[in-house]
Amino acid sequence: MSIQHWPKNDRPRERLIQQGAESLSDAELLAIFLRTGLPGKSAVELARDMIVQFGGLQNLNRVSLQEWLGVRGLGHAKYAQLRACLEMARRCLSQELQENQLNLNDPTALERFVRAHIGLSTVENFLVIALNSQLKVLGHKVLFQGTVNKTAVYPREIVKFAIENNAPRIMIAHNHPSDHCTPSTADDRLTQQLFDALHLLDIDLVDHLVIGPSGAYSYRGNNRRPF
Repeated sequence: MSIQHWPKNDRPRERLIQQGAESLSDAELLAIFLRTGLPGKSAVELARDMIVQFGGLQNLNRVSLQEWLGVRGLGHAKYAQLRACLEMARRCLSQELQENQLNLNDPTALERFVRAHIGLSTVENFLVIALNSQLKVLGHKVLFQGTVNKTAVYPREIVKFAIENNAPRIMIAHNHPSDHCTPSTADDRLTQQLFDALHLLDIDLVDHLVIGPSGAYSYRGNNRRPF
């Protein structure tokens, strides 16, 4: 049955306006974006099928154009709308977090900041965040980007970024597209090298965060060397 024939109080769009977006399920939110379903299938039913097929709403950011077009009823225009919506959400979250002071006592804020930039990327990215002594963001940049499971990181570029931003503190982060966030031996070695190099310049390495689509691992939070 088409959503237009549902009782008014059950329709996702009306419920969103009356009760807020947080009251809707993942499928209902996606249905509002889709707007229409298919013959014999409502937008909510189509949305449910998509969530199952793609492994959850959080994976929409990782869906390729080819995968999207593989779903009957979806085309290039809707894919462009999806990418635009996701990018707007990322920029809003990034700006919101950057305007607020990041504090080590609130690791959730740091994780959200990193996730907004690289958390859902399908390739590895290495993000450097320059912080002042009060842990407010001075600047941030993805310095290195690699393949699905490897990226080349050069410590001298990280040190250069810290100096250019006149940052007394630096945080580094990289993503694991596989969502396996336990640091590797190479991650440990790089972290120690950076810690030592920055220490010589009286720059504090605040943390190294390894993040995936749904998980995260903090070196400092887990008392992992060199913290």
